[in-house]
Amino acid sequence: MNNKKDYICSTGWLAGTHPVMSVGAGILVLAFVLFTVSDPEYANALYGAAKNFIAKELAWYYVGLVSVILFLVIGLVFTRFGSIRLGKDTDRPEFSNFSWFSMLFGAGIGIGILFWSIAEPISYFQGNPFIAENQQLTVEAAQVAMRVSIFHWGLHGWALFAMIGLILAYFSYRKGLPLSIRSSLYPIFGERIYGPIGHIADLLAVFGTVFGIATSLGMGAQQMNTGLNYLLGVEVSTSTYILLIAVISVIAMISVITGVDRGIRILSELNMRLTMVILGLFVVFGPTAYILGALVTNFGDYVVHAVELGFWVDPDPESQWQGWWTIFYWGWWLSWSPFCGIFIARISKGRTIREFILGVLIAPTLLAVAWITIFGNTAMFIELFGNGGVVAAANADTTMALFKTIELMNTNSWVVTVMAGICTFMLVTYFVTSADSATLVVCTLISMGDSEPLARYRVFWSVAIGAVASTLLLTGGLAALQTATIVAALPFSFILIMAIYGLFKSLLEEPLPGQLLKAAAVVSNDELLTRRPDVAVATVSL
Repeated sequence: MNNKKDYICSTGWLAGTHPVMSVGAGILVLAFVLFTVSDPEYANALYGAAKNFIAKELAWYYVGLVSVILFLVIGLVFTRFGSIRLGKDTDRPEFSNFSWFSMLFGAGIGIGILFWSIAEPISYFQGNPFIAENQQLTVEAAQVAMRVSIFHWGLHGWALFAMIGLILAYFSYRKGLPLSIRSSLYPIFGERIYGPIGHIADLLAVFGTVFGIATSLGMGAQQMNTGLNYLLGVEVSTSTYILLIAVISVIAMISVITGVDRGIRILSELNMRLTMVILGLFVVFGPTAYILGALVTNFGDYVVHAVELGFWVDPDPESQWQGWWTIFYWGWWLSWSPFCGIFIARISKGRTIREFILGVLIAPTLLAVAWITIFGNTAMFIELFGNGGVVAAANADTTMALFKTIELMNTNSWVVTVMAGICTFMLVTYFVTSADSATLVVCTLISMGDSEPLARYRVFWSVAIGAVASTLLLTGGLAALQTATIVAALPFSFILIMAIYGLFKSLLEEPLPGQLLKAAAVVSNDELLTRRPDVAVATVSL
């Protein structure tokens, strides 16, 4: 097996990176930005046509793939492979469970769920394929809306992160390969992963990471601006968006330079504590009994319907709902899986496969259920049993759904200000966590799996991601690139399938615990033969 150092530049301005990956990543990002901003309408039409083709012709593929991966991941927990450690048998986790969970949740979906936890169920509340037209805006519609929202943020999506994270951690820490997507293909292609095949796999990961984070930064800046406008009267404008992106990029750069153990970990733990605070405030100052009842109901409702929803393909060829929502979500989870998978693998060395899967699947899903229920059902209560107003606000401006719900909770003005302030601050901190994690992942990819890439590359890619987001916002190409990122998930899905095959192929070659003991006994006896043949023979006879 070749050493990854054989492919790394030792001197020059590309020192510490793979030259093809470093230059190729820069060219890829620049080319797509230039193509998109040169004619945003044409680019949006092109990417949109590709996305519509996927939604119409390949919905069955996305739905089937995600559900099968969930079952494979869960199945591994109950096999003998679950006790295999992601690293040497003597390795132990680097981070506590709280730090580990905080980092994987913050990098994965923290900002997205803050944005959509009210806006998404409110959208389904007004109509979806699982309710009749006369059920819209009813108690029944509210329950279905919560069910579908939780489904999109639950086990199926996290199974993608768990699978790719497991594959990368296994091949990197157990087999000694680079912490990069190419390593997952080693059982199939062998040393050829260090050539064009590996470059393509890693460049797809760079594409999904850079543009996924850039589009999220752009959209998040808009909601942050809304929060600042609500709290302080800050003007909602493109210039404010750019300023917010610049501030986030600088903070993310500082965080990523300080490393995982300090900057990223500390920010992630802060995010989790703030999350607990804001959820507690919603329960205390919202319709407490209604929310607590909804927590029990929604959890049970999700468990009962998760498999059914996971395998549902819309039979109506004219309907666009599944393409707009479920297929979009599965594409987004797929496009983010290289980034989140590498980062989760990076912080998971020393855990067993069983511990890793249960942690990545169950803990974030439970928090997602609680978060969407507490936020979403508060909004539903206002619409069904209060004075309403959330639906109208969300339809007029999606970014206002969260702040309008807080305003309509009929509590003291200072409580409204505190809650809105915490949510706005969380938008910043969760975005910083995602941005610095993404920067670290890109630098790891161009450095052939180096978990501590040089600081100058961390600075460059922090600035580059912010610049991409700002450029797309200024030129109107943000929506186009978001669609392109989803389309890029299709070719990566084929790499993921090969990687899963490679994982199971390698796992089947892992010796059973009994075989390890037998091998150790044989080795011990062989050593004994060289020193005391009489004792060794007696031992064998026994």
